[in-house]
Amino acid sequence: MAGPAGIWVANCAWPEVEARLKAGAIAVLPIGAGAKEHGCHLPLDTDFTQAEWLAQALVERLPVAVWPTLSYGHYPVFVQYPGSISLTSSTFEALAREIVTGILQTGARHVALLNTGISTIKPLQAALAGIEAGRTTLINVYSGPVFAAAVKAVEEQPFGGHADEIETSIMLAIAPERVDMSRAVAADRPIERGMFNRFDPKSPNYSPSGVNGDATLATRAKGERLLSAMLDDVLAVMATIT
Repeated sequence: MAGPAGIWVANCAWPEVEARLKAGAIAVLPIGAGAKEHGCHLPLDTDFTQAEWLAQALVERLPVAVWPTLSYGHYPVFVQYPGSISLTSSTFEALAREIVTGILQTGARHVALLNTGISTIKPLQAALAGIEAGRTTLINVYSGPVFAAAVKAVEEQPFGGHADEIETSIMLAIAPERVDMSRAVAADRPIERGMFNRFDPKSPNYSPSGVNGDATLATRAKGERLLSAMLDDVLAVMATIT
């Protein structure tokens, strides 16, 4: 049986990484929080889990070289919830730039960043602005057109955005054993903008659970459809990298 098309570089000795890069493999840097609240029903590494799933899907389909997932980033709105960690925007920007620069210096012709965050987008754009044009691609996995259409097709919640129907469904498709639907809730008000607040019921951004949306509506079938759409968007972008 043939092996995977791509590799995880952490599983390889350096000569294989060198050979793959010389053969033209696109380098991939997955980015997903390993320590960010996702309600009481999802693990703190929900973003990390999604990033690794997508990266593995690329390894199975394309001649890529995937670097270890960057699991700390700029996630400032969740810091009131124990376990959640956020770097400053400037620190995360510098960290991402140095990692991408290092990957390019090791021989990669192009680096694709597989980003599962929202608050990470601007710092990543700033990080890549200082790198030679045409050698990096930022893929924001929640921003693709096929995924947006899938969300519209399956979504039943009146509002959402975090640890909600959509994200919980995705986790049910990836790792159902790590989702505790008995603790899933429906938020009674949307988070308008800015930091989630778990202490002050008078705050417009009050969320004692950390959920923004209705996680109780999540299903594995929805998640499988959403994941398929997300992967289609990622593959479409990868196909444009020459």
